[in-house]
Amino acid sequence: MRVLSCLSLVALAALGLSPAAGAAAPAHPDAEVNGVAAAFGLTVSEAESQLAAQDEAHRLATSLPDGLRARSAGQWFDAAAGKLTLAVTNAADADAARAAGAEPRLVSRSKADLDRTDEAVRSLVGDGVPGVFGWGVDVQNNEVGISVDRSRKTAETESFLFRARDLGVRITETGSSPVQQAGTIQTGSPWWPGGESNCSVGFGATDSAGGKHFLTAGHCTNDRDQAAYGAQGQQNRIGTSNVGGTRSVNAREGDMGVVAVTQSGWELSAAVNTWGEPAVTVTGSAEAMVGDRVCHSGNTSKWKCGEVKYTHKSVDYGGGLIIEDLTWTTACSLGGDSGGGWLLGTKAVGLHDGGPSKCVENPSDGDMSIFQPVVEALNKWNLTLVTGGGGDTTAPSAPGNARTTGTTPDSVSLAWDAATDNVGVTGYDVYNGSALATSVTGTSATVTGLTPDTSYSFTVKARDAAGNVSPASGVVSARTAPGGVRTLSNDTDFAIRDHQQVFSPVTSTLTGQAATSLGISVTIRHTCAEDLGVTLLDPKGKAYPLKYSGGAACTAWSGARTFSVPGASSPAGGKWQLRVTDYGPGDTGVLDAWSLTL
Repeated sequence: MRVLSCLSLVALAALGLSPAAGAAAPAHPDAEVNGVAAAFGLTVSEAESQLAAQDEAHRLATSLPDGLRARSAGQWFDAAAGKLTLAVTNAADADAARAAGAEPRLVSRSKADLDRTDEAVRSLVGDGVPGVFGWGVDVQNNEVGISVDRSRKTAETESFLFRARDLGVRITETGSSPVQQAGTIQTGSPWWPGGESNCSVGFGATDSAGGKHFLTAGHCTNDRDQAAYGAQGQQNRIGTSNVGGTRSVNAREGDMGVVAVTQSGWELSAAVNTWGEPAVTVTGSAEAMVGDRVCHSGNTSKWKCGEVKYTHKSVDYGGGLIIEDLTWTTACSLGGDSGGGWLLGTKAVGLHDGGPSKCVENPSDGDMSIFQPVVEALNKWNLTLVTGGGGDTTAPSAPGNARTTGTTPDSVSLAWDAATDNVGVTGYDVYNGSALATSVTGTSATVTGLTPDTSYSFTVKARDAAGNVSPASGVVSARTAPGGVRTLSNDTDFAIRDHQQVFSPVTSTLTGQAATSLGISVTIRHTCAEDLGVTLLDPKGKAYPLKYSGGAACTAWSGARTFSVPGASSPAGGKWQLRVTDYGPGDTGVLDAWSLTL
């Protein structure tokens, strides 16, 4: 309901409409009020006040002067201040924002700057880059951000990031990427209680009726009936933690809690997220003893091991919080690991409780990591641990319908139908003959570094979290395109005028794919190179930005400049175009000629 309400107001603003002056604020459904209160740790009264302030911020946003709104670099509701915040680039607009009732924030980038950078990022992304799962304008930080799943990065990703950094964007790397309201509950992976920072999954468990749950830390589940999410920003709802207020403890008794997995599409897994280490499948539970070598999985420190130094030892965290009967170890841990699973071999032994602020060698008692024994939590709530028995020994099926989608002189692109598995496929390995060529998580891959005009044979194998490998797919035979230099050019003069675009075309009769690395030479005479943006457009309209506008001073462009496009993916045949855009006033120039080497 909250999202629909916001969207309705935004839609009104887009149409230039606003609620009638003096109209009563809309009533908020109890479900929305209660949901906001639970998600943000508010009382019902506080939630109602915050939503009323949010309504007023939306009303004010629709009534701002048109010019001020058009010049703004963005706006947002600041819940802490209870006001609309407006990003502006000069003191006069800051004064106008205050006069209108908004809180101004002076920023360096205008809306046009942000939009131009955003457009450049979209052009770079094209039809997709491995591992890049999000991009867009962040108005609160006055920047464009790119989100990257580091586990899916390839050479193509690194090439993309190299070029993206030149745009001045913020690049955020993560160890995972979002899915659409579905996924797997896996030991050590992150989860988010409401709008708070993340904790880690302990172990999957079921109740006597077959209901799904996972165990984690009590200090992560202390809020009653709080929404639990599988992605940052309150995205991908998993279920509800501490249902009824009776499924969380963070006191002398221990530090343990339960999250009920109620949303469709989420499955419990006995496979532990070992963050790139060999697979581990939980086979049961155990009690740790002093001297044991134990390991834990957590979202921050990933997979760490150490020695049990003490069991049944109490800890005092200050502020009256004392917890008894905990296990202390030398393994490293960090904030965000809370609730993650500890293992003795393949046996579940604990839920992460606390530890040092940073990892040190030869830790003293003050630098140790501490966990809550898991058996106590299972017994308290009468839950049964999800296990893989003696381990998952079932291999996935062979990938089906393996095939090509295109070749270049040095690469072959492959695709296949997904394999199936009793637990879940985690990745695919592509073989060039008997040699491993690349590994991916999806159902397509491009094998690079090949020799032109040469025949190759490829197969694909699927693997699961337990390390089981499928039979090979059918053999895919492919021949790379002929090599050699192929150059197109256009030496017609095109006048470059203020705030206009020039399109200079060349038509190719070549067949097959263009090279994955394109070379471009551009000859221009212009009084201000900083005003110019230059982009290569392929026969399908895909844009490859070569040069961006911007700079504190103007310098002349006289003569040829060369550019390269690594990681290109385009057909060789058809109409290629060079687009030159003039973004500044009061200067003149000519596009003399340009050439493209495929």
